[in-house]
Amino acid sequence: MYIAIPVDSENLEEAKIATTLDAKTWAIINFDAGEIKSTHTAPSWQESGVDWLDFIVLENRFENIIDFLNEGIMVLCRREGQESIESIMEAFKFKELDEVGL
Repeated sequence: MYIAIPVDSENLEEAKIATTLDAKTWAIINFDAGEIKSTHTAPSWQESGVDWLDFIVLENRFENIIDFLNEGIMVLCRREGQESIESIMEAFKFKELDEVGL
């Protein structure tokens, strides 16, 4: 499955989650069998380079999510203290991210 996260840096080891408006790039993560298989960056979630995004993780639940929902993408929101890609993916693995809906 593929997960997209808006981040503040192209250096994914140091990148922190950002709002969709403040994002410098998007981290695209290939996650399978409980582990990260690969990561790459994309200028936007629409230009991810993958056929289907399963999830998008947002910085807060007050962002505009309509475009994601219209594309059939499940929207999740990080919790306080989950800022790095590593901490967000650890939270994803243990279902510690919040679902965002209308």
